[in-house]
Amino acid sequence: MKNLLLLEDDRTLCQGIALALQSDRLRITQCHSISEATRQLQSQEYHLAIFDINLPDGSGLVLLVQVRKTKQLPVLLLTAMDTEINIVNGLELGADDYITKPFSLAVLRARVSAQLRRLDPAPEQSYQQDMFRFDFDRMEFWKGQQQIELSRTEQKLLRQLIDHPGMTLTRGQLIDAIWTDERSYVDENALSVAIKRLRDKLEDNPKKPFYIHTIYGIGYMWKVNPC
Repeated sequence: MKNLLLLEDDRTLCQGIALALQSDRLRITQCHSISEATRQLQSQEYHLAIFDINLPDGSGLVLLVQVRKTKQLPVLLLTAMDTEINIVNGLELGADDYITKPFSLAVLRARVSAQLRRLDPAPEQSYQQDMFRFDFDRMEFWKGQQQIELSRTEQKLLRQLIDHPGMTLTRGQLIDAIWTDERSYVDENALSVAIKRLRDKLEDNPKKPFYIHTIYGIGYMWKVNPC
Protein backbone atom coordinates (compact mmCIF):
# COMPACT_ATOMS: atom_id res chain seq x y z
CA MET A 1 0.00 0.00 0.00
CA LYS A 2 1.35 3.42 -1.02
CA ASN A 3 0.42 6.70 0.69
CA LEU A 4 -0.37 9.80 -1.37
CA LEU A 5 -0.81 13.31 0.04
CA LEU A 6 -3.19 15.44 -2.03
CA LEU A 7 -3.09 19.18 -1.30
CA GLU A 8 -5.85 21.12 -3.09
CA ASP A 9 -7.99 23.90 -1.58
CA ASP A 10 -10.91 23.38 -3.96
CA ARG A 11 -12.70 20.66 -1.99
CA THR A 12 -14.87 19.51 -4.89
CA LEU A 13 -11.86 19.14 -7.18
CA CYS A 14 -9.87 17.49 -4.41
CA GLN A 15 -12.60 14.90 -3.89
CA GLY A 16 -12.86 14.30 -7.64
CA ILE A 17 -9.12 13.71 -7.94
CA ALA A 18 -9.16 11.35 -4.95
CA LEU A 19 -12.01 9.34 -6.50
CA ALA A 20 -10.17 9.14 -9.83
CA LEU A 21 -6.95 7.93 -8.19
CA GLN A 22 -8.39 5.58 -5.58
CA SER A 23 -7.35 1.94 -5.72
CA ASP A 24 -6.72 -0.91 -3.31
CA ARG A 25 -2.99 -0.15 -3.58
CA LEU A 26 -3.15 3.59 -2.86
CA ARG A 27 -4.23 5.38 0.32
CA ILE A 28 -5.02 9.06 -0.29
CA THR A 29 -4.96 11.78 2.38
CA GLN A 30 -6.74 14.99 1.36
CA CYS A 31 -5.51 18.37 2.65
CA HIS A 32 -6.84 21.84 1.88
CA SER A 33 -4.16 24.11 3.32
CA ILE A 34 -0.39 24.22 3.72
CA SER A 35 -0.66 24.03 7.51
CA GLU A 36 -2.77 20.89 7.29
CA ALA A 37 -0.40 19.30 4.75
CA THR A 38 2.62 20.18 6.90
CA ARG A 39 1.10 18.40 9.90
CA GLN A 40 0.39 15.32 7.80
CA LEU A 41 3.93 15.25 6.39
CA GLN A 42 5.32 15.39 9.90
CA SER A 43 3.08 12.66 11.28
CA GLN A 44 3.16 10.07 8.49
CA GLU A 45 5.41 8.77 5.73
CA TYR A 46 4.19 9.40 2.18
CA HIS A 47 5.34 7.90 -1.10
CA LEU A 48 4.03 10.67 -3.36
CA ALA A 49 2.48 14.14 -3.02
CA ILE A 50 0.40 16.38 -5.27
CA PHE A 51 0.53 20.10 -4.39
CA ASP A 52 -1.68 22.85 -5.73
CA ILE A 53 0.31 26.11 -5.89
CA ASN A 54 -2.21 28.81 -4.98
CA LEU A 55 -3.49 27.99 -1.50
CA PRO A 56 -5.37 30.04 1.11
CA ASP A 57 -2.40 30.17 3.49
CA GLY A 58 0.50 30.45 1.03
CA SER A 59 2.19 28.88 -1.97
CA GLY A 60 2.65 25.21 -2.66
CA LEU A 61 6.09 26.15 -4.04
CA VAL A 62 7.18 27.23 -0.56
CA LEU A 63 6.03 23.88 0.83
CA LEU A 64 7.89 22.12 -2.00
CA VAL A 65 11.13 23.88 -1.02
CA GLN A 66 10.62 22.90 2.63
CA VAL A 67 9.95 19.27 1.69
CA ARG A 68 13.07 19.11 -0.47
CA LYS A 69 15.24 20.05 2.52
CA THR A 70 14.39 16.85 4.41
CA LYS A 71 12.65 14.37 2.10
CA GLN A 72 13.12 12.61 -1.24
CA LEU A 73 9.35 12.57 -1.66
CA PRO A 74 8.23 12.77 -5.33
CA VAL A 75 6.01 15.83 -5.79
CA LEU A 76 3.63 16.70 -8.64
CA LEU A 77 2.52 20.32 -8.96
CA LEU A 78 -1.08 21.00 -9.93
CA THR A 79 -1.92 24.56 -10.96
CA ALA A 80 -3.67 26.91 -13.36
CA MET A 81 -0.42 28.83 -13.92
CA ASP A 82 0.64 27.35 -17.25
CA THR A 83 3.23 29.84 -18.51
CA GLU A 84 6.65 28.48 -19.39
CA ILE A 85 8.41 30.45 -16.67
CA ASN A 86 6.07 29.06 -13.97
CA ILE A 87 6.60 25.50 -15.17
CA VAL A 88 10.39 25.91 -15.31
CA ASN A 89 10.41 27.53 -11.87
CA GLY A 90 8.42 24.67 -10.35
CA LEU A 91 10.69 22.03 -11.87
CA GLU A 92 13.85 23.88 -10.83
CA LEU A 93 12.58 24.05 -7.25
CA GLY A 94 12.41 20.26 -7.23
CA ALA A 95 9.03 19.20 -8.59
CA ASP A 96 9.01 15.83 -10.33
CA ASP A 97 6.15 16.72 -12.66
CA TYR A 98 3.87 19.67 -13.44
CA ILE A 99 0.22 19.39 -14.48
CA THR A 100 -1.80 22.43 -15.51
CA LYS A 101 -5.51 23.02 -15.06
CA PRO A 102 -7.78 22.10 -16.72
CA PHE A 103 -6.43 18.58 -17.05
CA SER A 104 -7.57 15.08 -17.93
CA LEU A 105 -8.07 12.83 -14.91
CA ALA A 106 -6.87 9.93 -17.07
CA VAL A 107 -3.59 11.74 -17.77
CA LEU A 108 -3.21 12.58 -14.07
CA ARG A 109 -3.76 8.90 -13.21
CA ALA A 110 -1.08 7.91 -15.71
CA ARG A 111 1.39 10.46 -14.33
CA VAL A 112 0.77 9.25 -10.76
CA SER A 113 1.17 5.62 -11.84
CA ALA A 114 4.45 6.47 -13.56
CA GLN A 115 5.82 8.11 -10.39
CA LEU A 116 4.75 5.19 -8.21
CA ARG A 117 6.31 2.64 -10.56
CA ARG A 118 9.68 4.34 -10.05
CA LEU A 119 9.45 3.51 -6.35
CA ASP A 120 9.05 -0.21 -6.96
CA PRO A 121 12.11 -2.49 -7.08
CA ALA A 122 13.27 -3.22 -10.60
CA PRO A 123 11.47 -6.38 -11.74
CA GLU A 124 13.31 -9.46 -12.86
CA GLN A 125 13.91 -9.21 -16.58
CA SER A 126 13.59 -12.93 -17.23
CA TYR A 127 10.67 -15.22 -16.49
CA GLN A 128 10.08 -18.95 -16.85
CA GLN A 129 6.91 -20.95 -16.44
CA ASP A 130 6.08 -24.30 -17.97
CA MET A 131 7.22 -24.11 -21.61
CA PHE A 132 7.59 -20.32 -21.56
CA ARG A 133 10.86 -18.37 -21.34
CA PHE A 134 10.62 -14.59 -21.52
CA ASP A 135 13.70 -12.32 -21.56
CA PHE A 136 12.61 -8.68 -21.56
CA ASP A 137 16.17 -7.30 -21.69
CA ARG A 138 16.95 -9.12 -24.92
CA MET A 139 13.32 -8.99 -26.07
CA GLU A 140 13.39 -12.72 -26.68
CA PHE A 141 10.27 -14.76 -26.01
CA TRP A 142 10.10 -18.54 -26.31
CA LYS A 143 7.36 -21.13 -26.17
CA GLY A 144 9.25 -24.39 -26.00
CA GLN A 145 11.68 -24.31 -28.92
CA GLN A 146 9.64 -21.75 -30.84
CA GLN A 147 10.70 -18.12 -30.64
CA ILE A 148 7.77 -15.70 -30.60
CA GLU A 149 7.82 -12.16 -31.98
CA LEU A 150 5.96 -9.69 -29.76
CA SER A 151 5.20 -6.05 -30.51
CA ARG A 152 6.15 -3.40 -27.94
CA THR A 153 2.52 -3.18 -26.83
CA GLU A 154 2.30 -6.97 -26.46
CA GLN A 155 5.55 -6.97 -24.46
CA LYS A 156 4.19 -4.30 -22.09
CA LEU A 157 0.94 -6.21 -21.69
CA LEU A 158 2.75 -9.50 -21.01
CA ARG A 159 5.05 -7.75 -18.51
CA GLN A 160 2.06 -6.42 -16.56
CA LEU A 161 0.37 -9.82 -16.47
CA ILE A 162 3.36 -11.87 -15.34
CA ASP A 163 4.43 -9.22 -12.80
CA HIS A 164 1.08 -9.78 -11.06
CA PRO A 165 0.54 -13.55 -11.30
CA GLY A 166 -2.80 -14.73 -9.98
CA MET A 167 -4.00 -11.13 -9.56
CA THR A 168 -6.89 -9.57 -11.45
CA LEU A 169 -5.76 -6.42 -13.27
CA THR A 170 -8.58 -4.12 -14.30
CA ARG A 171 -8.86 -2.85 -17.84
CA GLY A 172 -8.14 0.65 -16.55
CA GLN A 173 -4.96 -0.45 -14.77
CA LEU A 174 -3.67 -2.20 -17.87
CA ILE A 175 -4.47 0.70 -20.16
CA ASP A 176 -2.77 3.16 -17.80
CA ALA A 177 0.33 0.96 -17.56
CA ILE A 178 0.65 0.22 -21.27
CA TRP A 179 -0.26 3.51 -22.91
CA THR A 180 0.66 5.90 -20.01
CA ASP A 181 0.29 9.52 -21.22
CA GLU A 182 -1.71 8.44 -24.26
CA ARG A 183 -4.43 7.00 -22.01
CA SER A 184 -7.07 9.61 -22.92
CA TYR A 185 -6.57 8.96 -26.63
CA VAL A 186 -6.65 5.16 -26.54
CA ASP A 187 -9.69 3.43 -28.00
CA GLU A 188 -11.21 1.09 -25.38
CA ASN A 189 -11.00 -1.71 -27.96
CA ALA A 190 -7.19 -1.44 -28.17
CA LEU A 191 -6.70 -3.54 -25.04
CA SER A 192 -9.06 -6.26 -26.29
CA VAL A 193 -7.12 -6.40 -29.57
CA ALA A 194 -3.78 -6.63 -27.72
CA ILE A 195 -5.10 -9.42 -25.48
CA LYS A 196 -6.34 -11.37 -28.51
CA ARG A 197 -3.02 -11.04 -30.32
CA LEU A 198 -1.07 -12.12 -27.26
CA ARG A 199 -3.32 -15.13 -26.77
CA ASP A 200 -2.93 -16.06 -30.43
CA LYS A 201 0.83 -16.18 -29.94
CA LEU A 202 1.02 -17.86 -26.52
CA GLU A 203 -2.02 -20.07 -26.05
CA ASP A 204 -2.42 -23.55 -27.55
CA ASN A 205 -6.12 -22.81 -27.98
CA PRO A 206 -6.69 -19.02 -27.93
CA LYS A 207 -10.47 -19.50 -27.78
CA LYS A 208 -10.04 -21.44 -24.53
CA PRO A 209 -7.07 -19.65 -22.96
CA PHE A 210 -5.00 -21.59 -20.47
CA TYR A 211 -2.91 -18.71 -19.09
CA ILE A 212 -4.49 -15.34 -19.91
CA HIS A 213 -7.85 -15.48 -18.19
CA THR A 214 -10.67 -12.99 -18.67
CA ILE A 215 -12.30 -11.86 -15.43
CA TYR A 216 -15.62 -10.82 -16.92
CA GLY A 217 -16.62 -7.23 -16.34
CA ILE A 218 -13.31 -6.45 -14.62
CA GLY A 219 -10.14 -7.30 -16.52
CA TYR A 220 -7.56 -10.05 -16.97
CA MET A 221 -5.29 -12.36 -14.98
CA TRP A 222 -2.19 -14.46 -15.67
CA LYS A 223 -2.85 -17.90 -14.22
CA VAL A 224 0.15 -19.24 -12.32
CA ASN A 225 -1.02 -22.85 -12.05
CA PRO A 226 -3.65 -23.27 -14.75
CA CYS A 227 -6.11 -26.05 -14.30
